[in-house]
This record gives sequence, C-alpha cells and structure tokens, in this order.
Amino acid sequence: MSLLAVRDQAVQHPTRSVDAGWSRFAGRLRGDGTVARRAWRRTYVRRALVLDAASAVLAAAVGYLVRFGPNGSEVTYASIGFALALPMAWVLAMLVGRAYEERFLWVGPEEFRRVFDAAVLLLAAVATVSWGLSIDVARGFVVVALPLATVLTLIVRVVHRQWLRLQRGRGRHLQTTLLVGHRSGVAALDEQIDREAHHGLKVVGCCLPTGSARGADAFNGLPVLGGLDQVAAVVREYQVDTVAVLPCPELDGAALRRLGWDLEDTPAELLLAPAVTEIVGPRVRIRPVSGLPLLHVERPELRGVRRLTKEAFDRTSAALGLLLLLPLLLAVAVAVSVTSRGPVFFRQERVGRDGVPFRMVKFRSMVVDADRMVDALAAGTDGNGVLFKKKVDPRVTRVGRVLRRYSIDELPQLINVLRGDMSLVGPRPPLAKEVEQYGVDMHRRFLVKPGLTGLWQVSGRSDLSWDDSVRIDVRYVENWSLAFDAMILWKTVGAVLRGSGAY
Repeated sequence: MSLLAVRDQAVQHPTRSVDAGWSRFAGRLRGDGTVARRAWRRTYVRRALVLDAASAVLAAAVGYLVRFGPNGSEVTYASIGFALALPMAWVLAMLVGRAYEERFLWVGPEEFRRVFDAAVLLLAAVATVSWGLSIDVARGFVVVALPLATVLTLIVRVVHRQWLRLQRGRGRHLQTTLLVGHRSGVAALDEQIDREAHHGLKVVGCCLPTGSARGADAFNGLPVLGGLDQVAAVVREYQVDTVAVLPCPELDGAALRRLGWDLEDTPAELLLAPAVTEIVGPRVRIRPVSGLPLLHVERPELRGVRRLTKEAFDRTSAALGLLLLLPLLLAVAVAVSVTSRGPVFFRQERVGRDGVPFRMVKFRSMVVDADRMVDALAAGTDGNGVLFKKKVDPRVTRVGRVLRRYSIDELPQLINVLRGDMSLVGPRPPLAKEVEQYGVDMHRRFLVKPGLTGLWQVSGRSDLSWDDSVRIDVRYVENWSLAFDAMILWKTVGAVLRGSGAY
C-alpha cells in the first residue's frame, strides 16, 4: 500500500481504522522517502539551465543575422566575442539573479520577475563595460539579441512549467503534505490544496489538537496521525515532505519555534498559513516592529495612479478591440437577426462599482423575454443557490449555443468598457436580486468595476459553488494589480477555448 493509497482508503472508509495500512507501509516509506521524491527537482533545474543557454544561443544567432547578415559584413571582433559569450553570460546572469532557486520555480510570478531582472542587469553590465573599456559592440546586435533572449527564456519557462503541471496531473512529482491545526482550518486548507492541484501538494494526513491515536481515526477523509505535540515524530516516521501549520492557540510563538527546531533534523519544509489566506503577494511584507518580525498588510491599491492607468488601458483596449472585431461583430449581428425573432442585442440592468446600476449590453443568445421564464425553470436550476443557470437551457437559440460556448455573446460589453461602466478585468456583473442575497464579504466586490472577464471566468465560471464565487471575487479585490489583470487576460484565452463552465 502506498502513502497516497492510505489517504484514498480514508476517503472511501472515513470511519474505518487505517492503523494497519500505516504500519505495513512505514517500513517501505523509509526506502523511498523525501530525498527520492525530490530527485526530480535537480533534473528540473538542470533542464531549465540548459534551456536558458539554448535560448541565448538562438537569440545570439538571430541577432547576428539581423545586424550583420549571412555574409557577416561589417562584423567586429567584439561583436563575435559577445555572440560567443552570450550563452555563458546569460546563464551567469540568471544565477546571480537567483532564477534557479527551487523556492522561486514552478508556481507564482516570482520566477519570471527574476528572469526579467537578470536580463536588465546583464544589459546594464554590457552597456557599462563596453562604454568603460571602449569595446566596439554593435548596438543593433545587442538590442536584438538580449530582448530576444529574454522573450525566449520566458516562453521556454512557461512551457517547462506547463509540462510539470501535466506530470503532476498524472500523479508524478508530488510533495506529501501534513496539515496541522484545528479541524475547520484543516478541512478548508485541504479543499484549497485540492483545488490548486498543480502546485504539487498531496495531503496525506493531519495532526489535530484532539490527541487522537495515530492512524486510528480519520477526519474529512484524512488519516489523523497524531496530536499537535507529535508533528515532528510523524514527519520522521513517515518522511513527510511538507508540513503546513494553520493558526491555532495551542501553537503559539514558542511552540512554533520549537517545532521549527525539531524539523531542522528532517528534510521537511515548514509552511505557516496566515490567518488572512486570501491576501497574498505584494500586499504582505515582513517588517521588524519592536524587535519582532511582523506581517504588515498594505491597503488594497484601488485609487491613485494605478487606477487611472487601468482606466486608460481599459478604454484604449476597448476602442481598439471594437475596431478590430468589427467584421466579426457585424457577422454575429446578422446571424442573430436572421435565425430568431427579436432584437440583436440584449440589455439588462446590472450593479456596478459602488453599487451604481448600469445597462449591460450583449448579443441576444436566448428567445425574447427569456428573463421572464426564470420562475418556471427555477426548480431545475444547475446554479449554485444564488445564480440561476441551466446546462441545457431551452431558452437558448441555436446560434446562442455557439455564442455562449465561446463567450462571443459577451463582446458587445466592450461598449460598456468604453463608456466606463465596466473594466476588461473584474468581478462578474451581478443582478440586483443577486445583490440582495449578498453577505458582508461579497460587498467588497463593489470597490471595483465589474469585468468583461475575471478570475471567475478562468476558474470555472458557472461550475463554481457559491462559496467559491465569494472567495474568488474577494481574492481579486484584495489583491488587484496591473500584473494580476494581465495574468487573467492571458488565461482567459485558454478558458474561452476550453469552454469550461460556459452555459
């Protein structure tokens, strides 16, 4: 029985003792523990280094051909030397920029930021050295080679990361994870980790403050391996890769410090989950206060220059989008008009920023007066309790099914973006009757404009539960940034092509 099979046994039989499974497996695990499971990491880093060097070689070759041509006219020895040295200098810059450290790889934007910073550092170094030593390196060659190396490296790293996600989807390159805390926190974190499976964490058990006998109980489908005072012993016995500790009064500062000391003799990583789990990234900083390292949470940046930048980007992009998509919009308008009775556009009042209503426009994908048929169909809703949705909706027209499948019906909302009612990226624009059912948390979404796309669209759209919808909208508002918007726009392309949750 494998370590993950024990977890599966607990899921299928949550009231059955799993002690026998753990006893049989304990001896085997020591021969195939943390060190063996992490062997792929070194291979991944070496592969990233080789791919970076290959990107630099290709960039140098292209830069050489663009600047000097296939015959090498006007080439200088300095330029030839730079072309030959670029791959090594490129890898060295990545090493100096710490772009190969495992903690920055695989997930999050930090890996890409470090690649970009290393490229800027190398460009500055080349400019300084060539000027200071009067080395005649062709500027046209440098201007082509270094930016191209940066772009190629970023593309390769994205592809490399996607390959890893595919491997993890097949059950490879996972980190066994032990959750430590109270039952409610453990259950919530387990669900969150399961939703973000591409991070590679596989929860195999938990330690609770109940003092349950090891392996003799199961909670939420997780084997309970012991109490809070047995965490280090559990890690050593089963060679757990990662320990995730949730906030709880029993694990105060002194207890956490001792746990960290106990885990220093093991290969396990220690992760501390903050109480504010939806606030991440640049808003959180560790700052010394009265000699203590405290987490400082910045206010959400919803005003000022960044908001003006977002407004300008939204309206400019909407205007360009309407111009470029005009032939498609005209074709869709004709298709809607000739295939079903009624107007081409559907207008509906939605609630925008600060709770101000506005008229949202989209292509009509349903029969006329479809909104009046909701009560008759409410009994068979496939929604999440607040939002009304049906996977097979009799109100949708033939053309409407295609439009909704690829979100083409949403394109006229570019007009709303241009007018300033909506943004390109933001929470889903709600109906007034939906707002009446909102709790306090969901009213945070009105601090920003609703979006043509958003975190909700790239996370499952109509397939989301209501709790997930709340969590996603709050996460977007709490962590809004221009980079976050750019990431969502990039992921929207894949979400639209997949059509997941589009009904």
